[in-house]
Amino acid sequence: MIAFVFPGQGAQFAGMGKGLAENFSVARQVFEEADDALGFSLSRLCFEGPEDDLKLTTNTQPAILTTSVAALRVVTAETGLAPSYVAGHSLGEYSALVAAESLAFSDAVRTVRARGAFMQEAVPVGVGAMAAIIGLDNAQVESLCLDAAQGEIVSPANFNGGGQLVIAGHASAVERAIVLAKERGAKRALPLPVSAPFHCALMVPAGERLSGVLDGIDVAPLKTPVVSNVEATPNSDASRVKELLVTQVSAPVRWEESVSTMATLGVDRFIELGPGKVLGGLIKRIARGVAIQSVESPSGLSAL
Repeated sequence: MIAFVFPGQGAQFAGMGKGLAENFSVARQVFEEADDALGFSLSRLCFEGPEDDLKLTTNTQPAILTTSVAALRVVTAETGLAPSYVAGHSLGEYSALVAAESLAFSDAVRTVRARGAFMQEAVPVGVGAMAAIIGLDNAQVESLCLDAAQGEIVSPANFNGGGQLVIAGHASAVERAIVLAKERGAKRALPLPVSAPFHCALMVPAGERLSGVLDGIDVAPLKTPVVSNVEATPNSDASRVKELLVTQVSAPVRWEESVSTMATLGVDRFIELGPGKVLGGLIKRIARGVAIQSVESPSGLSAL
């Protein structure tokens, strides 16, 4: 049984998707559709950079979505492989919903550009932060967040699996949590180079603004169940898609549980579609013995 999985923010790099667009017309069409939907050359930003522009959240989110959907279209057209489940890490959930034919690609790319802006604008630069904690379990990290908060917000943002958690919140509370994590035996606790504290309560205003954008788009019946970040269970109910996407902005990404759920349901082959191989590395540590492949270029396709 196959699952298609899609990366989130942080996987971007200048040059992503270029090989696919040069070699496959279906991929080229995806980039052209994104350029038309957004009114500027996102394709040039993906293929050429500059990196600094690509790192801006409002650009990163549509860029990764577009590259992921280009990879999806190529794999579907060239191999005929069809997933039993789809899932994505944070932003990647939009790619998964496009794969499930629930969101139109043009709607998705416009929505994630707005989502990036809302998430960036929810917290002034420097007020929030994120950090990776490695070597403590979920309960230990939840406990140290409670102790570090001191009236501010800090909480688990990504349960990534393999002993890796990410926390988010007010910058000073995150700093206190890093110190506590080291005192309590974490192998590593380090701040992440991000522009906003994603997936914590500070993002609630971004979710509220996103809700207004989602009100204006159609959600079609899902052709494939999407394992949501919020619940880590398969969703096939189109009427729940928007609420799950709104909640997702300020709720933790339950990636470890999502992968475990798919493995328990019988998935033994995960195909990561889009830039980077971050998810493949995480899946390897969560579901031992499954096959993992990544497609971000023509060479990845030939390996399928």
